[in-house]
Amino acid sequence: ENGVQLAVNDINAKGDLVIGGKKVKLVMIGEDDASDPKQGTIVAQKLVDAKVAAVVGHDNSGVSIPANTIYSAAGLVQVSPASTDPDYTLKGKRTPKGSVSAYRVVATDAQQAPALAKYLLSKGVKSVAVMDDSTQYGKGLADQFEKAMKAAGVSIVLRESVQDKTTDFKPLLTKVKGINPDYVFWGGMDDTASTLVKQMRELGLRSNMASADGVCTDKFIELSGAAGKGVICSQAGLPLEKMAKGEQFKTNYEKTFAGQKVQIYAPFAYDATYAIVEAMKIANSVEPEAIAAAMPKVSFEGLIGPIAFDEKGDIKNGAISIFEVKDRLEVLDIIK
Repeated sequence: ENGVQLAVNDINAKGDLVIGGKKVKLVMIGEDDASDPKQGTIVAQKLVDAKVAAVVGHDNSGVSIPANTIYSAAGLVQVSPASTDPDYTLKGKRTPKGSVSAYRVVATDAQQAPALAKYLLSKGVKSVAVMDDSTQYGKGLADQFEKAMKAAGVSIVLRESVQDKTTDFKPLLTKVKGINPDYVFWGGMDDTASTLVKQMRELGLRSNMASADGVCTDKFIELSGAAGKGVICSQAGLPLEKMAKGEQFKTNYEKTFAGQKVQIYAPFAYDATYAIVEAMKIANSVEPEAIAAAMPKVSFEGLIGPIAFDEKGDIKNGAISIFEVKDRLEVLDIIK
């Protein structure tokens, strides 16, 4: 929401957005889907009823996918700043006039999981236990990671799914300890990951932990404490410090939002907003179907890098960043 608001502020401040011969002022309407698919469809309908021109969201793939059914039927474009499940665009619905409705400005798990696997392989990994939280995001990511590892000849010594509210991993980790893999891969979010890694350390597991963008957060560093040090994680996109105007964005963000730290996908939400506005300019219209029809022609240099989309609605040439958790996230590699 903050990323979108900054983009709206910047565009309105210039005062030069003219569509159909009229000056246009952007207004953001924010809704909270609570990371819940059912709430997500309720929120989607509220936005449709509010007659928004387009949507930036949602955060989680498991919410973005069902919400897209609502948006597409209404002729609305949805640009996710964070949903990485390949199915979001692969199974995205078309608008009544046949335009693609699901777009994203991040790389997919079909890119993220193999990139993370590639990095671990370069460090000599031989065996991995793979676990997930049974959500669309977590399981999908873990499946992609398992597939990439198997293709490289790495031994998958354990493959388990638990629930996303799990608080006791010890029975499962006792089994893992007996096998002693090089890594435990977690497909899921930062809160459960912090519990998992703490219990790994309590049981004396020598295995390190690896995960993806759901865990590659400041919240994970805060919740996991000393237990999280050394965890390897990935993010779909460039880190803020590697973006050409990242420092300027950080300064503006912290000034605007009273010292809040930049949230991981705020720069992506910022560029998602600009992508929608670029489509408005191309279409010379603020009508949803016209914006949807113009989206394939969008091409500009964004905060996160070049913004253009393939025929599915995925960003072209999405980068994957690999980090190690220390007192902060430290960049190890960028894979394109």
